[in-house]
Amino acid sequence: MATVADEIPRRSFRDVWLVSAGHMMTHWYPSTFYLLLPLIGNELSLSFGQIGSILTCQFIAGALSNVPGGMAVDAVPRKGLLMGLALAWVGVPYFAMGFTHSYGALLVCAALVGIGNNFWHPTAIPLLAQGYPGRRGLVVSIHGMGGNLGYAVAPLVVGLMLNVLNWREVVVLNVIPGMIASVLILLALGHLNNMPSGRKARADGADAKAKPSRPIHATSKNEGMLAALRMLLANRTVLMLSLGSAMRAMTASTLLTFLPVFLSSELGYAPAWVGGVMFTLQAAGFAAAPITGHLSDRMGRRRIIITSMAMSAAVLAFMAFAGRSPAFVYFVAFLGFFLFAVRAVLQAWLLDATPRHMGGTSIGILFGMQALGAAIGPTIGGTLADHWGLMATFYFLAVTIVIANMFIFFTPVPDPEERRAPATV
Repeated sequence: MATVADEIPRRSFRDVWLVSAGHMMTHWYPSTFYLLLPLIGNELSLSFGQIGSILTCQFIAGALSNVPGGMAVDAVPRKGLLMGLALAWVGVPYFAMGFTHSYGALLVCAALVGIGNNFWHPTAIPLLAQGYPGRRGLVVSIHGMGGNLGYAVAPLVVGLMLNVLNWREVVVLNVIPGMIASVLILLALGHLNNMPSGRKARADGADAKAKPSRPIHATSKNEGMLAALRMLLANRTVLMLSLGSAMRAMTASTLLTFLPVFLSSELGYAPAWVGGVMFTLQAAGFAAAPITGHLSDRMGRRRIIITSMAMSAAVLAFMAFAGRSPAFVYFVAFLGFFLFAVRAVLQAWLLDATPRHMGGTSIGILFGMQALGAAIGPTIGGTLADHWGLMATFYFLAVTIVIANMFIFFTPVPDPEERRAPATV
């Protein structure tokens, strides 16, 4: 007998590409902002610590709202609507930044971005993973490729725009493609409104019949969701993956904050060249994402993640040793290949160990922990740079990715039966 998950792939693989295209735009905005930060910092006379704190504010807001956002996603069946609104919400605060002239206003806009982004990932990632349970790593990696593409192309385009426009004009113009994409998502994905949610989970035979005594199937929806949340928080796989992902996010957010600053202030690169280096960083991750996703389906999640994170630590150490030499830039592409390729594999592993109808909540937990790590990183990196120079920040990044790898090393791996039937975990 076919289940809901079995039926979804027969609709069309087109949905995977559409959702991934929307994901590209959610990452287009922050990638643009990373490139603009050095210019904003110069205009407003911000210290490295203050530059880092803008991103910290964004990620703290995300950390506080991720789990409630994930639970809300599980309770609302209108998935297409949620993704369209999330994309619009992310774009509007960045648009407002173009009219701000104070450090405090930047912090408010950054916080709003952190809240809005939380409705995209808990909606989109479980939606795709549920539809293709046998190819979960690949499909979630394709979604990740969309994010990498946004991160890669945006600095390249914006770097060229900055040759003729100031940063405020770029921010205002930049919101137009995002708003268009939001409308297209609403129109094209409006049919994705009947996926399993908190209310429909009991109708899913695999979940309802396999383990009827678990608290996640309680009669009261609210009590059942709270009980399921407690169960997820007590799940060692969910906990260790979330902690490891938080440390990896700390590495990534600090790198994305201060790599443009280093290239601009220490190496003297023009905005277009900074954009080109940032493009290289993310393009390498874009190329690696489907490879690591496919290999994780075949070889196991942990082996792929540990290898990629170990290589990331080695490359970061080489970058720190290279200092201000041309070799520093050459290492950037290698770093992108390993550091940004494992995000989707972490998400797929998390969903391997989570009941299908709690996918939004589990992703909310993961992204909440990621946001917390991402919030702490830029402030620490900025403080280190203020006291000991920007190169100290890159040594810090090598340490954080090693700690992330240790969490992954001790994460339990679901057995093969659990991978084939994730809804019964």
